[in-house]
Amino acid sequence: MGRWRDGQGTLVVRGERGEVTVALEIAASYRARTRGLLGRDSVDGAMLLSPAGNVHTFRMRMPIDVAYLTRDLTVLAVRTMRPGRLGLPRPRSRHVLEAAAGTMEGWGLRAGAQVEIVPAE
Repeated sequence: MGRWRDGQGTLVVRGERGEVTVALEIAASYRARTRGLLGRDSVDGAMLLSPAGNVHTFRMRMPIDVAYLTRDLTVLAVRTMRPGRLGLPRPRSRHVLEAAAGTMEGWGLRAGAQVEIVPAE
């Protein structure tokens, strides 16, 4: 766990479909978290916002899946958000994963699943 830096990495999802690896973009600085997926038409894999407890989709061009993670990277909840929405804050959430709408279900990512973040060297 610990602190990450902006950059690339791999998301390892340990859920109902076994172990799934996904390309990951890490947004750990204030500037990168603020920018997030704004202005993009798609996302390849997922984006980790850390630290983060909630998100919004104002000025987004696409619906997204949002997974709220605890400090130990356990999934609290997964929601799909359309553009122009404000997500509810999750009190125990310390990190947020974002991906294109519908993809997290394909990875087997649900409440209670465990994930691992592997930053690129």
